[in-house]
This record gives sequence, structure tokens and C-alpha cells, in this order.
Amino acid sequence: MRGRPPAAGPLLSIRGLDVELAMPRGSGRVLAGVDLDVDAGEVVGLVGESGCGKTLTALSVLRLLPAAARITAGAVCFQGRNLVTAREDEMRGVRGRGIAMIFQAPRESLNPVLTVGRQLELVLARHHRLGGPRRRARAAELCAMVELPDPARVLRAYPHELSGGMCQRAMIALALACRPALLIADEPTTALDVTVQLEILVLLRRLRETLDLALLLITHNLGLVAEVCQRVAVMYAGEIVETAPVADLFSAAAHPYTRRLLEARPRIGAPPAGEPIPGSVPDPLARPVGCAFHPRCHRVQPRCRQAHPEPEATAARVVRCFYPEVASS
Repeated sequence: MRGRPPAAGPLLSIRGLDVELAMPRGSGRVLAGVDLDVDAGEVVGLVGESGCGKTLTALSVLRLLPAAARITAGAVCFQGRNLVTAREDEMRGVRGRGIAMIFQAPRESLNPVLTVGRQLELVLARHHRLGGPRRRARAAELCAMVELPDPARVLRAYPHELSGGMCQRAMIALALACRPALLIADEPTTALDVTVQLEILVLLRRLRETLDLALLLITHNLGLVAEVCQRVAVMYAGEIVETAPVADLFSAAAHPYTRRLLEARPRIGAPPAGEPIPGSVPDPLARPVGCAFHPRCHRVQPRCRQAHPEPEATAARVVRCFYPEVASS
């Protein structure tokens, strides 16, 4: 039954998640039956073009959707508890301690009128009720954990006094303050230069291994997915259209959208393998009948314009397509 909490198993299990967004022109379905699992200790990438619903999926997990958006169907189960029906006081216990999130644009996500140390201490006081000296010591430990230089200076600094990379590390320290089981990283390397991106990548990989975290990595960077993730879910128009182990997906993408994304990625010293995908992600108020990708698909058939494909699962892959590029395996 759609929306029923799944059986015990994955750390995070999303089933049939629908989100509706109210806009001046009307209400649109921006997430349409999302299914996604993250196992304990696993790294899962969530990829797709801007506007596909990746960030809304993450915000739905933590029940931090904007006021104009609401969950209309489905279940988000974390450690066996359906967060969709949890009380707000229960969610305050989940946020930070169970699931933490690294938000986009870290400088804007940090409080501009509080020092980094004060922000860390507030989180520690709320969730761990540590005394002042212990809070300050723990805050310094967290800065050292994320390899911030001169932790004492950083703790006294305001966000505007730090570089973009240092703000990102401070955001990661805040996310890890309560030792969550699941870390959601939303575009953690966006707007950082290439060198700092690599440093953040190495840091996230080390922290995941050291702290035995599960990680849901939301990104446009397919190279980052290849380096960090074990499994990847591809999102289009509010749906997961393909899920597979990273090696399988990169060697033989099945969904036409996934194939075109991989072909369009930049390559050092060579042009992209394929042409840019024509068109754009559909307006939520004007979702196509049938497969949402069919207006842009080079393999479209009459059936694609008439019927909505259901996900087809094999042992290693799930694909939502009538005519996949390769046989699922």
C-alpha cells in the first residue's frame, strides 16, 4: 500500500513521497512518488538537473519544507519511525542528533550575527546540555575534526570573516556536533574553487569512514559521485528514474536521461561525448502526460506519450522507463 512505512531494513527509507507546492499560478506536484533508500554507513548520491526536486527531497526528510510546500502522500522512515507523521517535538530530537544537513551556500546558512563558536555551543547546549567549559572544549574539538586552521580564532570569528571553504567546514562541524547517523550534504562543493572542492571531498570521505556515517550526497557533479558514492539515484521532474551501483551506472546507464547526463559531462582535453539535452525540466503545473521525460527523449515512442512507466527492479538496478538503453542488471 502506498505510503505505508516499509519493513525494518534501511536506515532511511522513502516510499511514495509526494510534495505539492503552492504558487501564484496554482499548485503543482513537485515530488511525485519518490522512492529512495539509504543503508547504515552507505554513501548514496542524488543527481539531476536544477529544478528536479533534489533539495526538496532532503528538506522533506527533515520536515523543513517552505511554508508553500506540503507533503501530500508517502512515508519517510528513519530508524523505523515515520517522520511524516511524527510530532514537531519528536522532529526536534531527530534533527541534528539523528539526521543532520549541510545546506547550500554555507555563508548564508550560518547566522551572521553570531560567532561560529556561539553557534556550535548553542547546538551542543540544546542536544547535549553540556556546561560552558565543556561546550567550548567540544566546539574546539569539532573545529579540529573538520581541519579548520587555528580553531580558537575561528570560534571567535563571524561568518563574514571566513573564506567560503572555511564557512563550509564550519557548517560541517555544526552538522556533526551531535554525531548523527545520517548526514545529508546538499551541493557541498558548489561555489568553491577546484582546490577547495577537493579538500572538502577528502574531508567528507574521511569523516564518513571515521564516524561510520551514512551520507546522502546531493550534487550536480558526477565526478564527485564517482569518487565518493557507492550507489546513485537519478532524479527527473520529482521522480527517481534510475538507481544503481555507481560502477554499473557509469559503465552502462539504462535510462535515456541518465545516459544523456553522463554524455554531457565535461571531459579534460575533449568535448562532451553527446549533445546537450534539449529543452528543460517541465513546469510542475504542466507535467507531461505519460513519461515526464518524453518531450526531451531521443528514444521516445508513442507509448511514452500515453502511459506513465512504473519502476522496473532487478537485483542491482531500478529503472523507470519503457525502453531502457541497456538491459537492467
